[in-house]
Amino acid sequence: MTTTRTGRTGEAGRDERGSITVWMALASFAMIFLVGLAVDLGGQVHTHERAHDVAAQAARAGGEEVDSSTAVQGHALSINPAAARAAAQRYLDAAGASGTVTITGGNTLRVTVRDTYDPQFLGLIGINHLAVTGTATAQLIRTLGGSER
Repeated sequence: MTTTRTGRTGEAGRDERGSITVWMALASFAMIFLVGLAVDLGGQVHTHERAHDVAAQAARAGGEEVDSSTAVQGHALSINPAAARAAAQRYLDAAGASGTVTITGGNTLRVTVRDTYDPQFLGLIGINHLAVTGTATAQLIRTLGGSER
């Protein structure tokens, strides 16, 4: 046995310096990838939550547009389609979001918001856009004394 320059003993001519480098490089790459994945997927979830929140608020804004001609007369409540669509679209525009507004049955307003998240780390492997969609519904319900009528 011989002594190497580092003071370790081993087989003649065998230098152990740098033996951990390959493992450390692979482990570091894996950790950076996992952190990047967590950051980007968390960002996508945040963008999805925002899209859903904007859709809910736009649906609420549109749902406030009741057709007053039937409501005052005591008839069933219905949404004023033109005013509701315009109110929901104004909210979407003010929030800087794009989406669609649909009215069904005269008392249900559905807003769908489409957005994208641009990943910070996944772009390095070719994933440049992650699509997100948020949908919310507002429904007119007539109540009297806390009970649905």
